[in-house]
Amino acid sequence: MDRLLLDRGRTELLKRILTELPPDMIITSIEFEGPEIVLYIKNREVIDKYFDTVKEIAKKIRKRLVLRAAPSARLDPEEAKKKILELIPPEAGVDPNSIVFDKTLGEVWMKAEKPGIIIGKGARHRHKILAETGWRPEAWRASPLESKTLKTVMYSLLKESDYRLKFLRAIGERIHRDVIFKNNYVRITALGGFMEVGRSAILVETRESRVLLDFGINVGAGANPERAYPYIDIDQLRLPELDAVIVSHAHLDHVGLVPLLYKYGYRGPVYVSKPTRELMVIMIKDLINVMQREGKYLPFTEKDLVTMILHTIPLEYGSVTDVAPDIKATLYNAGHILGSSIIHLHIGMGLHNIVYTGDFKYADTGLFNRAHTKFPRVETLIMETTYGATRQQSRRAARNELVSVIRRTIERRGIVLIPVFAVGRGQEIMLVLRDAMERGDIPKVNVYIEGLVNEVTAIHTQYPEYLKRELRDMIFYRGENPFIYDYFKKIEGDRARPDIVEDKPSIIIATSGMLTGGPAVEYLKLIASDPNSSLVFVGYQAEGTLGRMIKDGLRELQVVVDSRVELIRINLEVYSIEGFSGHSDQSELLYYVRDILPKPRNIVLCHGEPTAISTFHRLLLKNIRRFGYSPVSTNIFTPRLLDSIHLTAYR
Repeated sequence: MDRLLLDRGRTELLKRILTELPPDMIITSIEFEGPEIVLYIKNREVIDKYFDTVKEIAKKIRKRLVLRAAPSARLDPEEAKKKILELIPPEAGVDPNSIVFDKTLGEVWMKAEKPGIIIGKGARHRHKILAETGWRPEAWRASPLESKTLKTVMYSLLKESDYRLKFLRAIGERIHRDVIFKNNYVRITALGGFMEVGRSAILVETRESRVLLDFGINVGAGANPERAYPYIDIDQLRLPELDAVIVSHAHLDHVGLVPLLYKYGYRGPVYVSKPTRELMVIMIKDLINVMQREGKYLPFTEKDLVTMILHTIPLEYGSVTDVAPDIKATLYNAGHILGSSIIHLHIGMGLHNIVYTGDFKYADTGLFNRAHTKFPRVETLIMETTYGATRQQSRRAARNELVSVIRRTIERRGIVLIPVFAVGRGQEIMLVLRDAMERGDIPKVNVYIEGLVNEVTAIHTQYPEYLKRELRDMIFYRGENPFIYDYFKKIEGDRARPDIVEDKPSIIIATSGMLTGGPAVEYLKLIASDPNSSLVFVGYQAEGTLGRMIKDGLRELQVVVDSRVELIRINLEVYSIEGFSGHSDQSELLYYVRDILPKPRNIVLCHGEPTAISTFHRLLLKNIRRFGYSPVSTNIFTPRLLDSIHLTAYR
């Protein structure tokens, strides 16, 4: 009986699609492949003819329909390659040597200077190529900063294409089944990142489905699993019953423990934005390397990371996607880092709508436009409150303070060490330094940029459509790359180079941003005793990290030299500049609650230390009426770890 119920939903859906399709479109099969329904077409020439018709059908059934040519209808790859190069305008700048055919999925991958030309407005040109050759083009951007990670990801997907198709079809059957339980509920459980910063994880449950929002690691907690990992040994989190993981962005406190799920048998999808797919691979791989080098325990290996890649499904901003029988997800810009997403969940047929901000910035930065605020429906807002008790200086003031510190340090021929988060902060600081040197605000000196930051910067150049408008225009229309500059010097490898600190004055940009490990700590050891040098924090320093301890006054470092423990006195100047944060400060958090549309009736506060959350809670209560909410019917929650909230009980 259960099997019949599961199949009934798919059967009814297939009937609706077949009823709507034009009679002269010859379908060899219709497959459920992940969140997409794929129509395999024998007479491929009609694909271009009925492109708009299929789009209308997709709107009617509220599903993602994809057209592919049946294997028998595809041209031989060599013949197809010639035809594709004829069809694509020369200005697209296709590299013929980059063209690769995925025979399992019927896709042709290629690198181009202007990939948008290959796809065309509304994917029109993509479908023309598909109709002419039987191969669906997928293009990525050629860039002077090439990403090794992107190549690795693409190679892994191509190598395991057969497995990936089986995985997508298995997930597709699970997603597109009929809903069994008509009387539903929505419950969230705090697994990590509540009344704390780090190890973010939220379990969303209905009677039909289980979805995990983020699954991070607290790198500042050391090897203590009680503080480093989310709570995973609870009855509700049964991996065989987990329908999906949706990751808001690539910082380790939101994604760092996802491979562990695969180690313990999870084989479902991870939904992310396109840039997040590559960025999370970079970040997790670096975490593995750092932990191995420092002899620290990590409960998964690179093998589990590779398994995670094969189960990752990238999504576009604004694209409504079925992730479970009764849950649709849509990603929106969060303004925090490249590809960072606010996650909107539409549960049931209008039963409940959740907006989870992840980390977000409600102001324009040097890299991104501010976070999205308008949604189809919202009943519950789950929002971060990292700076709920703090007002940051403006971006302009932060820029001026950084320039002033650098100028003074250069005048006394010291070194400026700037620990950065590889994703986001590193790239914004690069733009600030370039602009300051070009304006003559600081002397032109060498800026040494550690390898991980360079690899992440390459991903930024792959996805300029995710950057703020000015940077997009610079890359798209003027052909300029803002991340390439004569004074930017790449440091190869992931370890400190002692010869670099001999170049004085100079600037070093290195990870990690909180000094939890990596080259930044090694460079600090090399220059800590130099009173002419400066250490400049440009991001949040979480409790328990070395960065936080130095910021709070620690002035001695213990280091191991020739099996002996030695103390290094921190004589350099220490600065903390808060205005570059990718998080919203107190004012921006309040403005977001004020501006979000429609107004939620439940507000859940997370991702903040207790003082930040309690302070912001009081401010919300004070301003809630002024922001257009009803104090009587608006619920504000400040849950602790392992607390559950039945959201549909609050109507």
